Amino acid sequence: MPLKTPIHDHPAAGLAEPNHLPRYASSAKLNLELILDQDRRGSVDPTKKNAGKSGDGITAPPPQGKPRLMLMGQRRSGKSSISSVVFHKLPPNETLFLESTARIQKDSMASFMDFQVWDFPGQIDVFENPDFDMDAIFGEIGALIWVIDAQDEYLESLARLTTTILTLQRTYPSINIEVFIHKVDSLSDEYKLDVQRDITIRIQDDLSDHGFENAPITFHLTSIYNHSIFEAFSKVIQKLIPRLGTLESMLTNLCRTCRFEKAYLFDVLSKIYIATDGNAADMASYEICSDYIDVIIDMTEVYGTWQRSDEGRAKLEGEPWSARLEDQVGCGTAESCLVLHDSNKPIMLREVDRYLALVAIMKEDSYDRMPLVNMNVEAVVEGLTEFFNITKPRK
Repeated sequence: MPLKTPIHDHPAAGLAEPNHLPRYASSAKLNLELILDQDRRGSVDPTKKNAGKSGDGITAPPPQGKPRLMLMGQRRSGKSSISSVVFHKLPPNETLFLESTARIQKDSMASFMDFQVWDFPGQIDVFENPDFDMDAIFGEIGALIWVIDAQDEYLESLARLTTTILTLQRTYPSINIEVFIHKVDSLSDEYKLDVQRDITIRIQDDLSDHGFENAPITFHLTSIYNHSIFEAFSKVIQKLIPRLGTLESMLTNLCRTCRFEKAYLFDVLSKIYIATDGNAADMASYEICSDYIDVIIDMTEVYGTWQRSDEGRAKLEGEPWSARLEDQVGCGTAESCLVLHDSNKPIMLREVDRYLALVAIMKEDSYDRMPLVNMNVEAVVEGLTEFFNITKPRK
């Protein structure tokens, strides 16, 4: 059970101070900071028009201040599979039965930050269809994710990607362009790198021929059959978080003070990590922490989500305790710790709120300092809560 003693002089406790933090000019990164202002005004900016009807019969909603991720690419490249696995917890082997997307699929994700995921059909070219409202589709995009099937011929997909980038750069230059080189699980490591190198060179050369040098494009090797797709989405989401450096500094100070090997701040629902400490990233440690969250969630679904009846609650609050049930709980948030048998390294999980969890890999001698560790973790959790209260919309 964590100690509730606050830390005032510890470096990790001062990281939540917002007055010394830099501000960013990018509209995508400032999108979250504008949510509160929009909610206070109670209306949408009148300069932004309502979306018209698109070619697939869907009327796009007015801007809501939610960052949007747009999945685009050729048909059968794996866009719907990616969305289903990452955001809907569909087992990867069941994606074989998914039908090809015929209409724009829009999902609103309630998470540590509210964002939207749009799955755009590969057979529709939005730039050649005058019925589409470009501002309604691309006006609030934080990142455009272009999915390329690495096991298929991808020259046509690269040509469409180049056209898309050139078109968007004229009107929406702040959109992050992310390229997922997908379905690489069956390829050898050497061939993966060859494909990535070939795609990178072709895109950069095509953009250079049109006068667009040093394009800000990020490439990721992904597969739904391992953790690479979650790693890639983690990198994408992190670019949309304002003041990400503050979160990273808090976790870095926590690792240095408590002698943690690695610390992650996870979005529990999607297993995307939104921040980590400054130590070198390690896929193995991420996989262990990610799987640990799955274990905790499974146990919570079995033991921790039932609703108590009024009669049962009255018995628990009666004699001999004579106290409210909430006052009898030692820790209102989930907390867990286990030790890996093969390495004798404890893994600690501490819930921040209903969406976020702090997971850290500790060193072998960490148990000797657990009171201090709990106290510092509690201070960091308080700082994280304050950080997200600043950027979270007021209901």
